[in-house]
Amino acid sequence: MHFASDNSGPANPEILAALAAANTGYAMGYGADLEMAKVTARIREIFEAPEAAVYLVATGTAANVLALSTLSQPWQTLFCSAPAHINMDECNAPEFYTGGAKLTLVTGNDKMTPDDLRAAVEGEETRGVHGPQRGPVSITQVTEFGTIYSLDELRALCDVAKSYGLPVHLDGARFTNAMVSLACTPAEMTWKAGVDAVSFGGTKNGCLGVEAVIFFDPAKAQEFEYRRKRGAHLFSKHRYLSAQMFAYLSDDLWLSNARTANAKAARLAEGLHSAGATFSHTPQANMIFAALPRATHQKLFDAGAIYHLWDGGLEGPPEEEITARFVCDWSISNDEIDAFVALI
Repeated sequence: MHFASDNSGPANPEILAALAAANTGYAMGYGADLEMAKVTARIREIFEAPEAAVYLVATGTAANVLALSTLSQPWQTLFCSAPAHINMDECNAPEFYTGGAKLTLVTGNDKMTPDDLRAAVEGEETRGVHGPQRGPVSITQVTEFGTIYSLDELRALCDVAKSYGLPVHLDGARFTNAMVSLACTPAEMTWKAGVDAVSFGGTKNGCLGVEAVIFFDPAKAQEFEYRRKRGAHLFSKHRYLSAQMFAYLSDDLWLSNARTANAKAARLAEGLHSAGATFSHTPQANMIFAALPRATHQKLFDAGAIYHLWDGGLEGPPEEEITARFVCDWSISNDEIDAFVALI
């Protein structure tokens, strides 16, 4: 009964098999392996972007901050929502890798709105050389509250950014979970909406540890290569990243993993709802925020369940409602979900 994070689950057996197959003989390093050429071709195919520049790194933080540093200057500010991963969970890595660019938080809850984004942009670049200049907009999809921007919402945000000449980055750690929920194509959720660069996640969706950074305008490619190397994120034995990503994108493994994780979360959400839980946000992908009485949380933890409490601890009135985050990955079983709900 492990619902802490989709980072906590195992790697898919097909990924491990691909790594074992790659672990024979010799291959050129630093991204010159033959498998990387297949990865680039495959990503260009599924994103309908034949000129896209494609790079691999091992972590989502590296993907986000290296992409953003390539799109920005140190004297600029990056626009994102308050709960965005780059603001809440990356230990000021964006500021570090951009050489000092700050973050401007767009007001709102889980998702930015065009009006709030416009107000945030208008609030910057007002003091000449004494203040930050406007920089990239970063959108998190799936959001950190488990919600999803619709295609219309994405297009509207990108339109605001473009009206000020600002590039758009999509933090897609759970990219495929969002895409299958929207029943859209990768192109529709990125460059066709106005996105310039995307961090295309693999780790949370069954890979051992690999993320792709995709620039739809290859003009930024050389700069990214320099920044990746200078930032110590260019793997020498790069074939082990390539092998994961190619296996992930072969035989629609990326799609089936995401569909499974979303379906498991829907099953859990149905059980939580039937048990009387209240939801902070309507679940749309594989992450749920729901409140239960403190005494129920204590019973679940005592039974071995693992998940994160969000707005309180186990000390206090037993009847008080405490929100928790529950995340399902591709590997969680229906039996575990049903046993968890039965305890509630």
